Amino acid sequence: MSSKTKIVVLHMKEVVYTAIFLALAILLLVVFLIMFGSGKKDSAKKSTVSSTGSAENARYIPGIYTSTISLGDQTFDVQVNVEQDRITSISLNNLSETTAAMYPLMEPALDSIASQIYVNQTTEGLIYGEDNRYTSELLVSAINQALEQAKNETASE
Repeated sequence: MSSKTKIVVLHMKEVVYTAIFLALAILLLVVFLIMFGSGKKDSAKKSTVSSTGSAENARYIPGIYTSTISLGDQTFDVQVNVEQDRITSISLNNLSETTAAMYPLMEPALDSIASQIYVNQTTEGLIYGEDNRYTSELLVSAINQALEQAKNETASE
């Protein structure tokens, strides 16, 4: 048997470059796996959680809903902004100066009703004075119509 000793000479510079490129290749592979591999699983888990958890239990579909009120030949809108579980704002839109002058209790009545709705998050059990009873009932009816549009049907099933 003849055994010849082989001597391999490596330059330190080549070893360092090879180690760096190998580390970068492994890092790049890990990044690709995280971005493309588990991303689909995570998004599927998130959509399952959101669809079975908060979306089905939410009272409202988030958005801006309007209901139109007609008084004589004048019309204006009651706008209701809702999030999943709460009413965030109620306002009058397209209320002309003429209508505001003809029905001066409209805005104060809405402010009073809206503040109670923000606290209670319902239109039931509202308290309003006798001087603006009919105006308040008209506004509550319009708010209820807008909330009916916003209602999440899957939450009641």
